[in-house]
Amino acid sequence: MDIADHKEAFSKHVYALQEEICKELKRIDPSIVITEDNWKREDFKGNEGGGGRTRAITGKFIENAGVNCSTIYGELDPKFASSLNTGSTEIWATGISLIIHPYNPKCPTVHANFRLIQSGEKFWLGGGADLTPYYPYENDFVDFHNTWAKACEPYGVYNDFKKTCDEYFVNYHRDDEMRGIGGIFFDHFNSGDFDKDVEMSISISKAFIASYFPILERRLNEAYNEADEDFQLHRRGRYVEFNLLHDRGTIFGLKTKGRTSSILISLPGRCKFTYEYAPVPGSPHEKMMAYYRPKDWLGKL
Repeated sequence: MDIADHKEAFSKHVYALQEEICKELKRIDPSIVITEDNWKREDFKGNEGGGGRTRAITGKFIENAGVNCSTIYGELDPKFASSLNTGSTEIWATGISLIIHPYNPKCPTVHANFRLIQSGEKFWLGGGADLTPYYPYENDFVDFHNTWAKACEPYGVYNDFKKTCDEYFVNYHRDDEMRGIGGIFFDHFNSGDFDKDVEMSISISKAFIASYFPILERRLNEAYNEADEDFQLHRRGRYVEFNLLHDRGTIFGLKTKGRTSSILISLPGRCKFTYEYAPVPGSPHEKMMAYYRPKDWLGKL
């Protein structure tokens, strides 16, 4: 398969995956309302530059979610293009990016994205998935990591991708506190075997539904109290800090003239900031704080 075929296949895959994920959300929460927005963009020089399909989602159980796909191309701002170190001012990129923020604080937030990018003669892949829980259900964390480990097993990449995730989704300004309990993440990935790399990325991405929705379903109707919700909202505040201060995907989307509303759909509908916030000593929430550090979740099996 040549490069053009890979690009077309990857683009078709992410749009199909968007359909599958939205269908699964609808099954779990039949009340959801999906606002679909098909948008187009201009490149840096004002020429046609592709576009995407944003799906903003709300419901009885899902406070806000976004499942977005795009395929963009064209000229970049030369200043931003130089930061890619490809020797080109043009780009082609396709991918899926999603975020799900449930109402119930016993349900974790989840994020995932998978993308294929070309600039000049260089091609690379990136993506992954990470979990941000608000309650210390260790079996959920083990299940999440175990699903991704099995998806990565044929390619021998889980340990490397987990380490990259643990080191990336971090609020460095808060004593290296992770925003969640990790997952997998890879960026600028090109092993030299492009056929295998594309096959790997497509195959791994298919594990998302199995990694998250069983956790969501078993926690969806659990009782919670004001303290649980208060902790959730404060942790969402840390989520906002990461996305606005450190997230390279946010910066990439804005610098490539992506759709601002689609990019910032990753932010939660509600969050909370309190000066020198700390959970109540001895609470499950204090216990949860200890999990926002790299851990060997497979070793818990």
